[in-house]
Amino acid sequence: MPGEELGDAELWSRAAAGDEDAFGDLFERHAQAVWNHAYRLTGSWATAEDLASATFLIAWRRRGEVTLVRESALPWLYTVAGNLARSEFRSAGRRLRLLNRVPAPADEADHADAVVDRMDSEERLRQAIDAVRRLPKSQRKAVELCLLGDLSIGDAAEALGISETTVRVHLSRARARLRKLCEEELS
Repeated sequence: MPGEELGDAELWSRAAAGDEDAFGDLFERHAQAVWNHAYRLTGSWATAEDLASATFLIAWRRRGEVTLVRESALPWLYTVAGNLARSEFRSAGRRLRLLNRVPAPADEADHADAVVDRMDSEERLRQAIDAVRRLPKSQRKAVELCLLGDLSIGDAAEALGISETTVRVHLSRARARLRKLCEEELS
């Protein structure tokens, strides 16, 4: 049976048994979705590419330990990418604090600042990501999976180990809080 006809659960089972082709089929099936999710979380193409690669590396290493949600690998992959993104943000924050201690050369114009100034849409995306990061953990995870990751409420509930009603409540509260944060930014 060709790999395209097999479901994620069967491909994952074969990959767990050491079938590299089955894992390759899973990669081909979900790589773009994982990259898109990582991009929505970070606002950076390069970081999204790194996170997507790291997500599949972790998936390969842990393929024998993973339980799929509703026989789909995507919720688990999104969760791994989200965890990696949070780790990356913490690391980037530490690097930024370190760089802020280094004085900038007085005579040189910073080309990076000029590029950033022209990338208005990416700045808005980063502001939205920052607002999502300020949400309480339970709301943030629901937003990352449902709104940024395009998972159904049912799949997100199963991935998070909570009821669908709880996911809906988290999303409703998160939306209200995000609206308030955006209004404060504009004021």
